[in-house]
Amino acid sequence: MAKLLKFPKGFYWGASTSSHQVEGGNKNDWSIWEKENAGRLANGARVYWQLWRRKSEFLPQAMDPANYISGKATDHYGRFREDFDIAKALGHNAHRLSIEWSRVEPSEGKFDDEEIEHYRTVISELKARGIEPFVTLFHFTLPIWVRSKGGWASRQTARDFAKYAERVVSELSPGVKYWITLNEPTLYSLVSNLGFGPWMEWPYVGGGYRGWFRMSSNLVAGHKGAHHAIKALNKSHQVGIAQSIVYFDAFGINPLSRLVVRSARRFYNHRFLKKIRKYQDFVGINYFTHNRIRVGLENPRRWFNHNENKEVSDLGWELYPEGIYKAVKEVSIYRKPIYITENGIADTRDLKRAKFIKDNLEWLHRAISDGADVRGYFHWSLLDNFEWGDGFWPKFGLVEIDYKNGLKRKVRQSAKEYAKIIKTNAVDAS
Repeated sequence: MAKLLKFPKGFYWGASTSSHQVEGGNKNDWSIWEKENAGRLANGARVYWQLWRRKSEFLPQAMDPANYISGKATDHYGRFREDFDIAKALGHNAHRLSIEWSRVEPSEGKFDDEEIEHYRTVISELKARGIEPFVTLFHFTLPIWVRSKGGWASRQTARDFAKYAERVVSELSPGVKYWITLNEPTLYSLVSNLGFGPWMEWPYVGGGYRGWFRMSSNLVAGHKGAHHAIKALNKSHQVGIAQSIVYFDAFGINPLSRLVVRSARRFYNHRFLKKIRKYQDFVGINYFTHNRIRVGLENPRRWFNHNENKEVSDLGWELYPEGIYKAVKEVSIYRKPIYITENGIADTRDLKRAKFIKDNLEWLHRAISDGADVRGYFHWSLLDNFEWGDGFWPKFGLVEIDYKNGLKRKVRQSAKEYAKIIKTNAVDAS
């Protein structure tokens, strides 16, 4: 017998994208960095996959330097109407996107009216389809002029960001109610200063732990400044961030492992959120996997990722749907509405995505049943896209992009299964 787990009335269902990953043709700090580092990333992928992952169907693409250059991406910039038609056909009533700062303010203090008009059109096309826009102002990329002044390592960037936010919000209001100032600020500051992965997969500042804390402080200031600017324009606007939340747990009963778990949760999940507690109307959660910690005598970097890995994505991330429940419960302490702003799986063959969505939503429903104020779910991603330091080979999209045949769109079966959930506003837990 079917057991339907109903979600709250008015629940937002949709998917997410970000400008650099889908638009194509961007000129920012990442577009410069990716061209300078494509060969190194390709060689690093060869070494990593052969040593740690061994043979893989993804290796040839991962070893191709072209994989790491965004180029046209999915040409969402020119084909956003087509993509929104697909989202509408799948029943989405909300969509998360980002504004490309480098487009609207290509040089300091000089805003491009044509690019602002482009994003105004993007918003109006979403609204015309009955899709509520959730707009992110910073999703990892910076204008070249901002990077030349030090990027987020400089306090000046917080002030520049607030001015940019004020201009964008004033231009796109009243079409947008929900504003996400920053995407994953903790992760961004961490990998920018301490590195990421076995080879640096990120534009690297290299400030170490002191640099991480300094950059985090500047990002806090940037959020607060943007929050003030947005609220000054319209107090009814809802402002928050999209925070990467990892469910950390301990391997075994080692008390030192449990201590490190508590520290990881405090610094990675909560430090930023606590600092902006009075300056957010909602909390966005980006949840993908968990991290089991085992403290030993080796280098502390080896204490992490001791997961069972019984079932993993193409990227090797363990599928752990229970973690979304625990992530939601963690951030419920802030007593703010919660949106799942990203949750997805790299799954080229689309064999696991439908079950992944269903399993995560069952656990999300349990969190709601336990009193969590969750108001929306955005799958990552609407489209296959450029996945930063991994390039194009990981496929996260509800919609497949055929890069060899004119970027043709094809709706995956998992997207249709997700559409059934949306239509009934419920998960079949039978």
